[in-house]
This record gives sequence, structure tokens and C-alpha cells, in this order.
Amino acid sequence: MTVPIAGVFSGHLRHGQRVSAAIALAALALGGCSMTLGSLTNSPEPREEPAQITSAANIASLSETIKKNPDNPQAYNMRGSVLAQAGKTDEALADFNKAISLDPNYGQAFANRGQIYRKTKRLDQATSDYERALALDANYAPAWLGRGLVHKARGEAAQALEDFNKAIALRPDDAEAYYNRGLLYQSEKQHPFAIEDFSAANGLIPQEAEPLLGRALSYLALGQAKEAAADLDEAVQDDPNNAQAWITRGLAYERLGDKTKAAGSYGRAINLRPKDDAARSAFARVGGKPGQSYETF
Repeated sequence: MTVPIAGVFSGHLRHGQRVSAAIALAALALGGCSMTLGSLTNSPEPREEPAQITSAANIASLSETIKKNPDNPQAYNMRGSVLAQAGKTDEALADFNKAISLDPNYGQAFANRGQIYRKTKRLDQATSDYERALALDANYAPAWLGRGLVHKARGEAAQALEDFNKAIALRPDDAEAYYNRGLLYQSEKQHPFAIEDFSAANGLIPQEAEPLLGRALSYLALGQAKEAAADLDEAVQDDPNNAQAWITRGLAYERLGDKTKAAGSYGRAINLRPKDDAARSAFARVGGKPGQSYETF
């Protein structure tokens, strides 16, 4: 299952892309736990695989549509959304610019361009685009979410919270908004609130690892290792290649006194990230020995 990004890059397609969770190694010490994620969102419609969405054939098909409809801003916005998901940032930006030049009141294209600017650290330009989108449509939830992420990146917690609250009020079924508000609460060490939001996100996208991983970190911060371990058991089954989930699971079982499962979890993380010093140090700390097999469940 993939994690869609369509909640921010908005076209006339439903499309998904796995976004890996990245948690600072310092989070293992739970000093202001935080992690970053591109986007999560919930969609009631069937979702295509990212390889289908971002394939050369699909992009070529969209290009052919533009060739036939060169003055259609929606076509450029749609292709820009797909190009952005394919990592073709400059090409995506060019398409969003074209869409806006064709329709200066195209709020969705402004929000999408804002997402490109935010991801490339051009925060002033991102803010300008999100605010333009909101001026055109004050009920456009992705723009509230995007601007909230800019505020969060700038360390403006109060403003970020206001924007996340607005996004959730407008779209209470958007897992991405709950997830990011949970991260904000977590960074402010408001772990009970973070747990509520991660739980909401998990309820909307129950087979994704990231909300479970976020909730587990807050459980660990509150000294609830058993609850954290349960979440991490599920997280590593949903995403077996998530090294950070394995590391955090190792920490949960280490705190529970189960050194076998801890070593097994740290060992899986090392297999996925051989140069991860934190995983190697933790593996040695619980008595792990290279070449030895350990049960993980």
C-alpha cells in the first residue's frame, strides 16, 4: 500500500507515492520527538500504484493532452502534479507556472506551486502562493495544510497549529492533516494530543506505518513501552523495510526487558541501513552478536 501525496499536489487524478518516514536519531532519546513526512491523505477511491502514475507512458499521455489543448490550465496542473510526484521538480514548476499564466485565478495551481516551493525551501514564495490560493478560496484545505507546514518549518508553532486546525475543520477525513498536527504536538512534547491525532490518522489509513510509528514515539516519551511495542509490531508488518520503525521497536522491547526481540529489531535495522551507527550501538548494547539469528516476533 502506498502513501498518497494527492492531498497537497492536486490535479484531477488520484495518485499515490510512498514517502519514507525519517526520524532524527536524537528521537531515540525522546528529546522533543519528531519526524518528517511528505504527505498522507485518505481517499475513498481506488488508488493507482506510483509506478503507473509517474510512468513515462502516463506523462507522455498527459503531454499529448496538452498538445491537443495548449490553452487548458487544468491539463498543465494535472501534468505538473504527476511530474512533481516523479521528482521532476523543475518541469513540474514550469507546468504550474503555465497553468497560472493561463488562469491567474487558479487557486489549486497556486497551492501546488506552493508545495514545490516549500519542498525546495523557498518558504517566502511558498507562503505567498498558499495565501494567494486561500484568497481565491478560503475553504481550500490543502492550502491551509501547506501554509501550516511552512509555519512549522519556521518554528512558528502557534501559527502552524491554527492552520492545521483549519485544514482539519474543512476536511475531517484527511489523515495527512491529523498526522502533521500530531507531529507538531509531538515536537511541543504534548504527547497525549499527539497520540489522539496519530490515532485519528491511523483510523483513516490503518495499513500505513507512519502514524503508528509517530504514536509509538509519543508512547515511549510517556513511558508506555508496551503500547509502543504493540504499535511497532504492526508498523514493521505494514512496512518491513522501514529501518526507523525497526530501530524504535528495538528500543521499545529493550525498555520492556526483552533483549532478544530488541536485538532482532536492531539487527533488521542494520540489515536495511548497514552504516547506521545508532542501530549498531543499540544492537551491541543489548548483547547482539553479528552472525547470530534472533527472533523478531
